[in-house]
Amino acid sequence: MAAATLIALLLAGCSMGAGESTSPSVGIPAEVAPAPGEAAQDQAVEDAAGGDAGSESLVPDRSVITTGRVSITVDDPVASAEDAADLVEQSGGRVDSRTETPGTDTQQPSAQLVLRIPSDELDRVVDQLRELGTVTSVSMNASDVTQQRQDVEARIDALGASVDRLQQLLSTATSITDLIAIESELTTRQAELDSLTQQRDLLVDQVDFSTVTVDLVTEAVAPDPRPDDFWSGVVAGWAALTAFASSLGVAFGVMLPWILALLVIAAIAAVIIVLATRGRRRTPTLPEQEPRA
Repeated sequence: MAAATLIALLLAGCSMGAGESTSPSVGIPAEVAPAPGEAAQDQAVEDAAGGDAGSESLVPDRSVITTGRVSITVDDPVASAEDAADLVEQSGGRVDSRTETPGTDTQQPSAQLVLRIPSDELDRVVDQLRELGTVTSVSMNASDVTQQRQDVEARIDALGASVDRLQQLLSTATSITDLIAIESELTTRQAELDSLTQQRDLLVDQVDFSTVTVDLVTEAVAPDPRPDDFWSGVVAGWAALTAFASSLGVAFGVMLPWILALLVIAAIAAVIIVLATRGRRRTPTLPEQEPRA
């Protein structure tokens, strides 16, 4: 009964000053105004949670998450990817991922970067990226998360005040039953507070740093046209014959060391066989002795 009374008093105290109903997931009001004597403790809890925007007054007027994609045709995608990374790092941003594909006989070289650019530097950096080559496509998308961020901030404030009051009750608990009940509730509220703080930090990072995916490619090489007359057919046939002769020469060059090695082994085996045959022919045969009477 004592533990139940303490929890009821706690929830009643947290509900004072909040005109809205409690949140179903947390079980406390969405906004709680701390008591005058608890303002310093609430501020300390918010600083420990890593947040510098503990009240709605510190939240920017609008919180916008910007994402985009830019496709650029360049001469050397790998070198241009290095230049793009340098531009972003100079602006205070970072490269979240980077993929480079060198050119082969069957595919063109390409590169892809996922850039995190400071929101206030986005336009300037995109303009600098355009100078790397010929821009083929640009798409930008802005998502307003102001309401979501304000809701998270308000829930962090409420949970911070609730955790602070639980800590005060914990310091004044006089029985084991009360102590266990308060510690259990404090652990639950602290876990919820940490989760909301992580959500807030993720939102802040997405708002402060825009995400732009940059695709760097080269111009596609047009295939050789098919022959459409006699002379073009002769030229195509001669080119095919030359390519075949070149491939045959390469294959013969690769096999030549193996052929020489096999010839040496065969010569050694032939010498051994010849010597063994001559040795058998030179061995004299003894006459058979007649039996004595």
